[in-house]
Amino acid sequence: MDLRDPTPADADRLVALANSSMTASYRLSPQQIEQITTAEFGLAAIEDKIQDESTVLRVSETDAGDEAARIAGYVEATVDELWGTLHWLFVDPEHRGQGIGTELYEDCMAELAAAGAEYRRARVLEANTDGGQFFEQFGLERTDDRRIEVGDEARIEYTYADPDVSEATTAATEQARDVSDNELPETDTRGDRTTATTADGQQVFVDTDARESGTEAPFFTVYADATFAEQRGYYCSNCGSLDVSVDSADRFECPDCGNTHASRSERSTDDAYL
Repeated sequence: MDLRDPTPADADRLVALANSSMTASYRLSPQQIEQITTAEFGLAAIEDKIQDESTVLRVSETDAGDEAARIAGYVEATVDELWGTLHWLFVDPEHRGQGIGTELYEDCMAELAAAGAEYRRARVLEANTDGGQFFEQFGLERTDDRRIEVGDEARIEYTYADPDVSEATTAATEQARDVSDNELPETDTRGDRTTATTADGQQVFVDTDARESGTEAPFFTVYADATFAEQRGYYCSNCGSLDVSVDSADRFECPDCGNTHASRSERSTDDAYL
């Protein structure tokens, strides 16, 4: 197998590859799969990803078959601050069992490390039946889950990361976060808990250690309870809004002030077997 960077000319093949791989490994309807693959791997999407310096894209080619079908695997990841996040990993069902998934994963991790990522993680849709088992083979453990929009539908997504990543990341980015109470509008801090109030009067808890960068100010994860067990969305620290939207590509947007975060972080990952 040969690995290379994809080009816009590969878009049609990548849509077909993602479609066949998701059909084999995801509990999703054909309509849902088509909606996701067209949006994520169509020509416009691939061109945007190729031009994004924070995105790592690689394809695996076989030396058999016609030119259009030679791409047998695909991996996509991003670097965001200290994190290297794997979003998609596909292997054509007809080529599984040949080590393509492992080769793509290891090559991707090396690229992320070279780009400055110190910590690795992968995101897996709950609908992906075997994705978690694949990443556990590389020492990753399920550390979190959240609700996102995928194909205009709300779905659960799991995060797999190094077992000690939470402590390491907190220590390494403590000074960078350094958010004081006065920098968080529409919040109230008592002791070590920062709260905000929704439009219908519900109190929610802002995790100031769980930050995503923004064009104007960071976004913070919001929970329904003080123990941070039930996630309820995100908080915009630029204006204090709790109406932040997040799509399957981890594009954050605050409708009140226009603050955005466009990491292609956090999409789904296929099991892509080995």
